[in-house]
Amino acid sequence: MSKLTGKVAVVTGASKGIGAAIAKALAAQGASVVVNYSSSRTGADSVVAAITAAGGKAVAVAGDVSKAADAQGIIDTAVETYGRLDILVNNSGVYEFAPIEEITEEHFHRHFNVNVLGLLLTTQAAVKHLGEGASIVNISSVVSRITPPGSAVYTATKGAVDGITGVLARELGPRKIRVNSVNPGMVATEGTHTAGILGSDFETWAVSTTPLGRIGQPDDIADVVAFLASDDARWLTGESLIASGGSR
Repeated sequence: MSKLTGKVAVVTGASKGIGAAIAKALAAQGASVVVNYSSSRTGADSVVAAITAAGGKAVAVAGDVSKAADAQGIIDTAVETYGRLDILVNNSGVYEFAPIEEITEEHFHRHFNVNVLGLLLTTQAAVKHLGEGASIVNISSVVSRITPPGSAVYTATKGAVDGITGVLARELGPRKIRVNSVNPGMVATEGTHTAGILGSDFETWAVSTTPLGRIGQPDDIADVVAFLASDDARWLTGESLIASGGSR
């Protein structure tokens, strides 16, 4: 039997990149998956199609996690469709680097609204349905450790995610709900490609500082998330697992 058979998972921001890989990995382990997306219905439908073609169960659900009603709707759909909720992966996120001279109020609020408030709102909606043995996995970033230049706002959001992970692990521990984060290094995704990072001097630098000598792939992160979602990680909570090929 697969490790997540009978479980129901919500993955936010799952229409592409790391989120899509996580949704597919959880489904491959037997979970029924709600594939959340904010704008790319086509991408989410593609993820659902891949999961169902492989024999899994999935449904695409629209929602902006930074809005309370949308966050609630995502969770409600999971419970209405599959009857329960066992796993929440807070993956939705935005990132844009800017030097201190170029930081604006819009830049700040966009990052914190999605990366931090969105995580809190979705978790708030989910905990009403999570029971003993449930798992929350927050997608943070190694930037909270390496603090690269030009990333003040983005790094601040991921520092907040790390802190929230620790707080919620203590807060929800008495209910036997585990809360952990995965902190990826640079990963080859549509986002890093669109941002011009792949093939850039920044990628070269990232590879040079990574002991395993390459940047990550979405599956490298998805497999760690699947582990944390499973009972194999039953004694882990409040942890931040750095998945960066050794870069930190």
